[in-house]
Amino acid sequence: MMIGLVGLGKMGFNMRERLRAHGHEVVGFDPRPEVTDVASLSELVQRLETPRIVWLMVPAGRITRDTVTQLSSELESGDLVIDGGNSRYTDDQVHGEMLGSRGIGYLDCGVSGGVWGLDNGYGLMVGGADADVERALPIFDALRPEGERADGFVHAGPIGAGHYAKMIHNGIEYGLMQAYAEGYELLEAEELVTDVHGVLRAWTKGTVVRSWLLELLVKALADDPEFAEISGYAADSGEGRWTVQEAVEHAVPAPVISAALFARFGSRQEDSPAMKAVAALRNQFGGHTVHKASYDEEAGSGL
Repeated sequence: MMIGLVGLGKMGFNMRERLRAHGHEVVGFDPRPEVTDVASLSELVQRLETPRIVWLMVPAGRITRDTVTQLSSELESGDLVIDGGNSRYTDDQVHGEMLGSRGIGYLDCGVSGGVWGLDNGYGLMVGGADADVERALPIFDALRPEGERADGFVHAGPIGAGHYAKMIHNGIEYGLMQAYAEGYELLEAEELVTDVHGVLRAWTKGTVVRSWLLELLVKALADDPEFAEISGYAADSGEGRWTVQEAVEHAVPAPVISAALFARFGSRQEDSPAMKAVAALRNQFGGHTVHKASYDEEAGSGL
């Protein structure tokens, strides 16, 4: 098949290579001249054979909205747009209606696999009409992992379902990463454990906590023991926040995912105002020592 791919960042670039390796013809567009195949989005549309398929891998929000808006005026009835970025599911209905008014199909596709997807394949969660999904199956089959389709691909429901599923996937990912991180810190804190990396590696086979994320943690420690080269600042892409908001809307208790999200917020505070308040309160009711801002942790300890 022939497909246009908009956005050749870390994932989009590798997706182009994987599709080409599976025999598909890919025309890619990116603002960076060193990676793009065409000079503009308009040229990409002109290069594609009709009916066209255009896959978006651009940042969620305004950039996705602007790209869909431009495509709605340049594509034709019978063409198909697939948003593979991390758009919020509520945006999908807007994009689907905008394109649908001109006879252009729309699918939302949650994509998981990161920079490893080129070799391992990508987990795909798709929302949209049956006919549009069926039409794009050769593309999905090239991108997903080898083996049974159901092990790496799902048609999750109508427009919006794919990105909703990916949002929840990422919320779960927050909780898993936080649990591994806390376990790592506890191992590091105990002097009895002299080989923290070895303990984590021993968990990667046979144990009930084995996972790909654990394997990546082991690899990260092998590359940078004690994480000496990085800070503790942890960003969030937005999907963890959206997941917690959905939990509130549906009255679904999600304490682990919520705590993991708030832990990331805490990682960005060099001197937490909340913890200052905790220290002050402990001093007020119990007379516990309050350390000055210049307190040297190596020289003393708190209770």
